[in-house]
Amino acid sequence: MKFFDLNQFIATHITGRAESLLAADLRAHESELRREIEGASVLVIGGAGTIGASFIRALLPYRPRRLYVVDTNENGLTELTRGLRSTQGLYVPEDYKPYPIGFGSPVFAKILAREGPFEIVANFAAHKHVRSEKDHYSIEAMIRNNAILAKGLLGQLAASPPKHFFCVSTDKAANPVNVMGASKKLMEEVILAYAQQMPISTARFANVAFSNGSLPDGFLHRLMQRQPLSSPLDVRRYFVSPAEAGELCLLACILGRPGDIFFPKLEAEEMKSFSDIATALLREMGYEPDFCASEEEARAKAARLGPDSKSWPVFFFPSDTSGEKLYEEFYTAEEDIDWGRFHALGVIRGRPACSLPEIEALFAELEALFDSPGLDKGAVVELLERAVPGFRHIEKGKGLDERM
Repeated sequence: MKFFDLNQFIATHITGRAESLLAADLRAHESELRREIEGASVLVIGGAGTIGASFIRALLPYRPRRLYVVDTNENGLTELTRGLRSTQGLYVPEDYKPYPIGFGSPVFAKILAREGPFEIVANFAAHKHVRSEKDHYSIEAMIRNNAILAKGLLGQLAASPPKHFFCVSTDKAANPVNVMGASKKLMEEVILAYAQQMPISTARFANVAFSNGSLPDGFLHRLMQRQPLSSPLDVRRYFVSPAEAGELCLLACILGRPGDIFFPKLEAEEMKSFSDIATALLREMGYEPDFCASEEEARAKAARLGPDSKSWPVFFFPSDTSGEKLYEEFYTAEEDIDWGRFHALGVIRGRPACSLPEIEALFAELEALFDSPGLDKGAVVELLERAVPGFRHIEKGKGLDERM
């Protein structure tokens, strides 16, 4: 396997952009971004993940005074710090503290109370994978992390609100068909309910190319472990680079108005299939794909790979798992969109469907359901379909954990 430039591969084979999608908007709003960030105290939650770390890299050139980063991934925080400290010319404030803790923990509450207030707070902590939807245990964990803990965080901040608050969403919140998307749509409703109390915004955006745990990132791991590549044939997705993801969230956080939901202006023809990305990656590495008819055949061929192999086994298949939408969408027909404020970003003018008391009542109903004996996945999905606008679950009786 030969060394290659991942960022160049993304620009050439996935996004097709030599310059960032957000370059024009960053230039147009340079002075406002600098005015709002320079000298500010910043708290980033979930900062060890791909998007959170990219947000931090987009933020640092504007020279905040303090940067505290919270994430449960201790190894990820270590790598974030090593990466920041190893980057030539990158400003890191003297008061930089990464903490390996959960944002719903008592220790986090102490940090917020004793080290705050923070002028900028950005929350990237989330369950982000459709594959995390397995049963009522995994669904409860997902809803708690993506919606219930997010509400708890906003409640903690309400006494001394930040000047800018951002909480990341997903394109899967538009007409959701899986519980992950429904949990993020629920989080958006929480944000909109709190938007009267503090300046708070969010963003739905495309897949982040080669983000931690994504299918393309998995291709790299499979190659390093001499295992076959596998992906659906018929699923097409929009993609942004990790740097673009961070820049999008920065613009939404700093320039968003209360209740704004940002999304990238991308055209349908820009969508890519995972199988095409796998094929391009193999060819970049010097291999031709060896198309297999089953997982068993692909595994057997991978076990016979030698140092002089010129092909690599792949198994591409029609999507047949629960919660998988064949296409992506960033907004619905009912949403009010501002197309003119930014060059590369559309902005949904968020309108709350639920009041804060209604959300609290829904969360109490969810808690009661989680505690009920004999609970199953179907009961949670039924409640979410009743409570979450636009949610229609696609159930096929098979999950992504049953695939390679």
